[in-house]
Amino acid sequence: MKEGFKLLPGYFGRAQQESLLQDVRDILRAAPFYQPTMPKSGQPMSVKMTNAGALGWMTDKQGGYRYQARHPVKNTPWPPIPDTLLALWDDVGGYDAPPEACLVNWYHGEKSRMGLHRDQDEDAPDAPVVSVSLGATALFRLGGPNRRDKTSSFRLSSGDVVVLGGKSRDFFHGVDRVYPETSTLMPSPQRINLTMRRVTRPDRG
Repeated sequence: MKEGFKLLPGYFGRAQQESLLQDVRDILRAAPFYQPTMPKSGQPMSVKMTNAGALGWMTDKQGGYRYQARHPVKNTPWPPIPDTLLALWDDVGGYDAPPEACLVNWYHGEKSRMGLHRDQDEDAPDAPVVSVSLGATALFRLGGPNRRDKTSSFRLSSGDVVVLGGKSRDFFHGVDRVYPETSTLMPSPQRINLTMRRVTRPDRG
């Protein structure tokens, strides 16, 4: 694997996955999914999303990529990050401050995907990105710091955890496809990806 990148297959067992899925339902009661759109074109993304934590990531044509403290439709604060995810961050993140944002991306059909991108909207680039897969298996692609760098692909199954840390924190990555009939946790071919990030630099003084 590339430097700083970790794949932890089966980190969460079935019972833990079901518990996390209930946590997602609790998040959605306070902060329903909304449809993000691309900054320049205004075209809708193929996933729907929401957030948990002090800050939430979003994108639209008016404001572009950014973090904000309130739901864009309800104008209410995001709900807290579930304790299970905070414990995961402490276990695998290796960072001295907690995450401030947890993106909840819903891949709700076979055409849902996430193009190659880097996570660069944070002021704490030394903090890792920690994500959890729930539901259908996805084809994840990881490249390098330049868009044209060679990429490698592998499948992420329900319960798998990925950590982008060290040099890999700045690598391009994306989801090329979701495979139907690969999980009984959610109706096929649905998939939830939970991604934790630290947004601001912690006070080290």
